[in-house]
Amino acid sequence: MSAAERAREQLVDWPDLTSGQSSCGVGTSLSSGGREIVHFHTGPQTDVQLTPAAIARLDERLRESTAVRLHPDSGWVTVLVECDADIDLLATLVSVALQANAAQHPAPVPTPCNFQRTTILRPETEQRASEPRRALLGLRRRGIIRPGHAA
Repeated sequence: MSAAERAREQLVDWPDLTSGQSSCGVGTSLSSGGREIVHFHTGPQTDVQLTPAAIARLDERLRESTAVRLHPDSGWVTVLVECDADIDLLATLVSVALQANAAQHPAPVPTPCNFQRTTILRPETEQRASEPRRALLGLRRRGIIRPGHAA
């Protein structure tokens, strides 16, 4: 069973979430109060509706994660769920999403998730300069290399 499947099994047991078909037509969704909160697409790709305000508040932390993909003009973030640490990250973001969506009154107009959207993380020159550092941090976070090890 994949990490994304394990994450879905954990989250489907949360009392505030209801399972159903994703409005984008690919995969399953978990909703709360009639609002889709998370979509489980193919493979490790999972979209979480954090809301633009929550994304702005968490922007720096989200950009630090090698598992998170941000998309311009979207209230959704994509999380690549590939290991246990990613499952924990997804659960945390779903918790934030539940709070952020519940705080929006009246309910926001539903927006499409990020399935098949183009990912834009940073301007190209800045992204190229930070890729080796982000890759190293991702390997350390996943326990592939130890802290202090010069890869």
